[in-house]
Amino acid sequence: MVSDQDSENKLAKVGMRCRRGMLELDVMLKHFFATTYEQLSFEKKQLFAQLLDQEDQDLFNWLVKAEVCPEPRFQDMLLIIRHLYAQQAKQTEQI
Repeated sequence: MVSDQDSENKLAKVGMRCRRGMLELDVMLKHFFATTYEQLSFEKKQLFAQLLDQEDQDLFNWLVKAEVCPEPRFQDMLLIIRHLYAQQAKQTEQI
């Protein structure tokens, strides 16, 4: 059985992995993590962890430049991350 401490440690590790070498990626990934990650199914959490294994430049191209990712398994998650970020940016502009 997984203890609460183990769960908190795993959650913290994923949160730390959202910190990248590029500000744009940091903002997008950390926002997704803060607003959506805990609501994901176990499988989607694993997929997000696999997405975080990708190179920063690839993530930048897929998330910021909206280039097509050659990995179909990531497509939906990339769209969601971009959409959530666009919503956040739009809300910030309205303030």
